[in-house]
Amino acid sequence: MATDYDTPRKTDDDVNEDSIEELKSRRNDKSASTVDVDEFESAEGMELPGADLSNEELSVRVLPRQADEFTCMSCFLVHHRSQLAREKDGQPICRDCD
Repeated sequence: MATDYDTPRKTDDDVNEDSIEELKSRRNDKSASTVDVDEFESAEGMELPGADLSNEELSVRVLPRQADEFTCMSCFLVHHRSQLAREKDGQPICRDCD
């Protein structure tokens, strides 16, 4: 949400003079914007620090670098050729590191 810093700020006296109806409408607006999220579902994917993961097995298929990819010599990530910014001393540099 954008904030207009040019608008005059309310003083403490102005805040105390807000009507009950205005305060109720603000409270209703805030509660209407909250999303009902199942706490169990959101906590299910959370990993705790120091959790024992010794019984977990990670299975990921690793592909070798393709012909249209390069390894940036600054960040050492594999990028597509379209991300090539320049070559420094014959070493490819990606757009993010340039």
